[in-house]
Amino acid sequence: MLLVLGSRGYSALAGKMRDDPLRLQYALEALSELGPALTSNTDFRETTGKILAMVMKIAGSRCAVLFQFGEKPLMLRSLASAGFSRFSEDVTVPLLPRHGYALGKLHEPVRLDGEKREQFFSTDGNFNPAWLEWIVPLRIGRKLVGIIGLGKHLDGVDYASEEVQSLQVVGHYCALAVHNHSLSETLAARISENLRLLSSVHAFYDSTLEVLAAAIDIKDVNIHGHSLRVGMYGAAIGQALGMSENEIAGVRASGFLHDIGKVAVDRYLFNKADPLNPAEFRQIADHTVLGYEIVKDVEFPWASIPEVVRSHHERSDGTGYPDGLLLTDMRPEVKIAALADTFDAMTSERTYRRSMSVGEALTTLVNLTPSKFDPESLQALIVQVRRDAVATLTPPPGSGPESFLQRPRFLREGLTCNLFPSDIDQIASLLNHKLTQGRTYFDLIH
Repeated sequence: MLLVLGSRGYSALAGKMRDDPLRLQYALEALSELGPALTSNTDFRETTGKILAMVMKIAGSRCAVLFQFGEKPLMLRSLASAGFSRFSEDVTVPLLPRHGYALGKLHEPVRLDGEKREQFFSTDGNFNPAWLEWIVPLRIGRKLVGIIGLGKHLDGVDYASEEVQSLQVVGHYCALAVHNHSLSETLAARISENLRLLSSVHAFYDSTLEVLAAAIDIKDVNIHGHSLRVGMYGAAIGQALGMSENEIAGVRASGFLHDIGKVAVDRYLFNKADPLNPAEFRQIADHTVLGYEIVKDVEFPWASIPEVVRSHHERSDGTGYPDGLLLTDMRPEVKIAALADTFDAMTSERTYRRSMSVGEALTTLVNLTPSKFDPESLQALIVQVRRDAVATLTPPPGSGPESFLQRPRFLREGLTCNLFPSDIDQIASLLNHKLTQGRTYFDLIH
C-alpha cells in the first residue's frame, strides 16, 4: 500500500521540518509504513507497538506511551509503551470531569509542567504523570480519541518545538488506528451484549414453550412429550445442517408449538383405536389451520413459527395439507419440522399400531424421499442418528458404560439405536443412490 500525502499535508510537514532533513526522512518513512501497519491483520498490540516506535523515532524520544481516551468511564488506557523502566503493560488513568474537559479541548501539543500535569491528569491509578514531558492530542474531527505522551528525550535535552510539532501529521494516522480500535471494541461489546440478551431470550422461550408443549400433548395419552421431542429433533437436524444458533432456537421453538392447534380438537379423536372416518380425519387435519390462527399475530423472535404450525403436514409432492405446498414452496424450518414430526411419530407407540425401530423408521423415510420429505433434512437426521450409534460403541476414554447416558444425545430417552454405524452408512448410501437415480460419478460428469 502506498500512502500519499496531499499537497497541504506534505507542505505542512516539510515546512515544519525543512531545517532537519533527517527528521523529515524519518517522518516520510513512518508515513509509508503506517498504511500497511494500519490495514494488516496483525494483533492490535503489535500494530500500536510499531506506531509508537515510529513516533519515538520522529520525535527523538527515549520513552513514550500511546493512550486511548475513554468517556464512559472517563479514563486513559495505555495501548502501547516503550522505554519506561516502571511502566506496567496495562496502565489506566482515571480522570475527573475537569481532566476530561481539559483534554477534550486540546488541539495542539502541550509541554507539561507541574500545573499542566494537574490540569490534565489525576494522580490515581498506576501511572505517574511526572514521567511525561509532552502530550500530543489524537483527534478525529472534533473528537479526542487518544494522546501520545513523550517521556525523556533520547539526548537528555528538551524537545525542540519542531520535533513535537512533526508528530501532528503522523498523529492523524495514529488517531485513525486508535479510533478504529475503539469502534471494534464497541462493536464487539455490543455484539456480546446482544448475544447475551438473545441467549436469555432463548432460555426464557425454551423454558416457557416447554411447559406449553407439554400442555399441548396432554389430550393424547399416547403422545406425551411428542411436541418437546419434535423441537429437540428439529434443533439437532438444524445443527447438522449448519444453521446459526438463532435459527436453531427458532426451529426448536417451532417444534414445541407445531401442534398447538390440537388444543381445539376433540380429545376423543386422539385416543380412538379404530381408523378415522373422513369427517374425523378432517377435524384432526384442521389442527394446522387452527394452530396458525392462534399464533399468527403473536410477535415471536422467530418469524418461522406460524408457517411451521400451519405447514408441518405438507409434503414435497404437494399431497400434504392444508395448502398442498411443494418442497420448493416450504421454508427450511417447515421441511425440518415435517421430518422431525414424522420420525417421532414412527418411533412412538400408538393405539392403532406398534412403534417402529430406528432402523425401520429411517428406511421408511428414505423410501419416502424425495417424494414426501426434504433430502437434505433427512441426511442431517441420519448424521445425528449415526453420532448416537458411534457414541454408544465408543464411550469417552476412562469412563464407565453409563457415560453415554450422561452426554447429549439425539434420540429420545428410552429409544435405543439398534444399528451399527455401518448399517446407518448403508441407509445413507441408499438415499444417495435414490437421489442420483443410480447414476455413477462417471455418469454425472459426462
